[in-house]
Parts: sequence; structure tokens; C-alpha cells
Amino acid sequence: QVRLVESGGGLVQAGESLTLSCAASPRSFATTFTTYNMGWFRQAPGKEREFVGVKKWNGIVTFKDDSVKGRFTISRNNAESTVFLQMNDLKPEDTAVYYCAAWSQWAELTTAPKIWGQGTQVTVSS
Repeated sequence: QVRLVESGGGLVQAGESLTLSCAASPRSFATTFTTYNMGWFRQAPGKEREFVGVKKWNGIVTFKDDSVKGRFTISRNNAESTVFLQMNDLKPEDTAVYYCAAWSQWAELTTAPKIWGQGTQVTVSS
């Protein structure tokens, strides 16, 4: 019933920027959305899906490591039930399918997300 739909993927050159969006529906989910931890995963060709980062319901942000910290920003617009991933200085190794994901507010982030989006392709050319 609850869906997360990503958008904004595409083809860019190394060093450029891209912003991904993830919108939750239906509208009746909006109140619950504000209590959820919203994050991003990615899966590169030939690799396992990996955690990228999360912005918790209380605003705390965690990134996987320094390879994305400082380049990526996660923001939320709770009024629109939307989470964003702003990616700057993109590198070829950022090429992947990016997935939006949601956890309930008290779930450990090491557990599997409750809800997944369908993914959006980001391709960075060198």
C-alpha cells in the first residue's frame, strides 16, 4: 500500500551534481512519514547493494563513510513526504541504481528497511 517512488536519476559527467527525490504515498501516510527514518542505498554493477546514508526522523544524518560524506546531503520535506539526496562532485564509482528506503523510527538501522523504492539509475561518465 505504501510506496516510495524515486526520481531524478540520469547521466552526468564526473564532477557534476545531481539531486534524487523520493516521494511517499498515499497521502494518508504523511503523518507516519514524519516519524520514519528515511535513507538511501545503492547497487553498482557487479556489486552488492550498500547503504549510502540516512536522515532520521529527528534530523540526525549518518553516511556510510568518507567517500560520500562531504559530497552528499540528505534533506527532507515532511510536509511533502519527500526525501532528497543531493550528490555533488560525482565520480564514476558513484554509478549505481539508487534506492530510497524507510525504517520505523525505533528500528535499528542495521536491520532491513520496512519499505523500499523501485530504484533510479545514476550513471557518471569519466
